[in-house]
Amino acid sequence: MMDFATSSNPAVQRQLDRLAALSVPQGRLGLGTIRALLDRLGNPQRRLPPVFHVAGTNGKGSTCAFLRAMLEADGKRVHATTSPHLVRYNERIRVAGRLIEDARLAELLAEVLDASEGGDQAGGEDLAPSFFEVTIAAAFVEFARVPADACVIEVGLGGRFDATNVIESPAICGIAALGIDHERFLLAPEEGVPSEPIARIAFEKAGIVKPGRPVIALSYPEGAFLEVERAALAARAPLAVKGRDWDASAELAGLHYQDRQGELALPAPSLPGPHQIENAGLALAMLRHQDVISVSREAMAAGIRAARWPARLQRLAPGPLTGNREVWLDGGHNPSAGAMLGAHFAGQRLHLIVGMLEAKDPKALTGPLGETLASLTVVPVPGHDYHPPEAFGPDAQSAPDVPAALAALPEDGLPVLIAGSLYLAGTVLQLAGKLPD
Repeated sequence: MMDFATSSNPAVQRQLDRLAALSVPQGRLGLGTIRALLDRLGNPQRRLPPVFHVAGTNGKGSTCAFLRAMLEADGKRVHATTSPHLVRYNERIRVAGRLIEDARLAELLAEVLDASEGGDQAGGEDLAPSFFEVTIAAAFVEFARVPADACVIEVGLGGRFDATNVIESPAICGIAALGIDHERFLLAPEEGVPSEPIARIAFEKAGIVKPGRPVIALSYPEGAFLEVERAALAARAPLAVKGRDWDASAELAGLHYQDRQGELALPAPSLPGPHQIENAGLALAMLRHQDVISVSREAMAAGIRAARWPARLQRLAPGPLTGNREVWLDGGHNPSAGAMLGAHFAGQRLHLIVGMLEAKDPKALTGPLGETLASLTVVPVPGHDYHPPEAFGPDAQSAPDVPAALAALPEDGLPVLIAGSLYLAGTVLQLAGKLPD
């Protein structure tokens, strides 16, 4: 089942039903369809406010959250598009700081879907775009219409063939942490591409690099770094790399950042986990290595404290779902996310409630967390094919849903982690009454 949504607004639901009917022809790659669709819509991607374009396997969403928070703390109006949504489709399109309203969303999706279908005004051909292509086209139409100071654009999948990659001249590009994920798409056989998996991933992500536009990267294994460097050299794009051109590290209770412009002593990120130092650092480096928008040091500090990113190591407040237990929620589902969770919970015992899509590797989480687990309970991922308990080993228990899994845990004071899928995380947020805003 694909990443569709429902809405209590009938006008929005009619358009979401049209979205749900879309599919991508097997084997179709490239940007031809999204370019044709945007052309029918007047090429809004050429009229966007300055764009901060972010790719990566893990951390790109958090980096976007830091960027948006720092820009807004400086008084800037910011458009943003991120994916996937957790509860409401509206989360994918943030217009000048606010989630798009239902009435406008219905109009916008109708406009884009109508343009994609055949007919005299549309050019006679049904373009058959994908769900994500329609979403990005809708976001760009609205971002070109509503005045703002900046756009923060998160790549959906990969980079080279991602629908967001129609952006022609971003203010700056950023590449977050790299890891193996979405192998079916990003490691598909193709001539003329790297054979080493992590190098191939880097090659795909570095596809967002644009001629002459600066690009910020983290430090990667040699094969991956060479692909990022090669893309930057080919595009004559200035490349700034963590550990060489800039750095960010934890210092006392804060974050220490430095580059060739100088040093910054900043507060610790609001988002928990040691990995958020790196994500906040990437956002800082992106702001400091472009010359289109100025952001004060005070706004950078305020944004680091204010950034929010639901279902990424989010501690849930006490309530009917969680009681008074310490309950953490994370949508992590790949080995890189598992390593991050393992580092965060190292040295303590915890209960894991996991729901994971069938296409993912169960060991991605249970491997890094294995030594910490006091119990492991497997739950369904509503509306999706998911791994049964036996995929997680002989000690895994099962429960019909998250509330039942929580109720069955002993009152031993140990923390609980709910993880394995962003779809599951969205369901938990709904149950907890914590809708992303």
